[in-house]
Amino acid sequence: MSDYTTVFGSIDRYERGTVNIVADDPKNYLFSNMFDVAAKSRPYERVAVAKNFEYVIEVARAEGGSPWYAAAHDEFVTCLDHRVEVHLVKLDDPDAAVDPESEGAHRLPELPAGRKMGRVVLGRGHMAILPVGAAYRFEAARPATLMIQSIDGPETVHKWAEICQK
Repeated sequence: MSDYTTVFGSIDRYERGTVNIVADDPKNYLFSNMFDVAAKSRPYERVAVAKNFEYVIEVARAEGGSPWYAAAHDEFVTCLDHRVEVHLVKLDDPDAAVDPESEGAHRLPELPAGRKMGRVVLGRGHMAILPVGAAYRFEAARPATLMIQSIDGPETVHKWAEICQK
């Protein structure tokens, strides 16, 4: 039996992967290395790396404090490398913060009115729900990589030409 070594990547140490296309056009495939995308992004720029109908997987570079966000639906966040805190506020008036018919994350102009729900401390592989009716912000002492499941919305950035393998 062969010996295998698992190497965990991070935003500050990774190898960009590749895809071997046998008999097709590489433009028909999306391959994006999440650490590579995060390393080349501005803090809290939410870059779509996968899309299925209206649903997206976004990668964000966590660094310092983020703006406040809210969505009219649940979202999920997974930390892929270094520690990130998620701060949550239960909104006094969720419909005033975000149109209940809207999709995707919306940046809020300031700390929203509501009751503090607490914080979640995420490490590599930890996941948290970003619940409907709550606002959230991220805090990271050092650059880290976040994977966010959401719906394509106003904060989703599409950079397909930059992140697809050519």
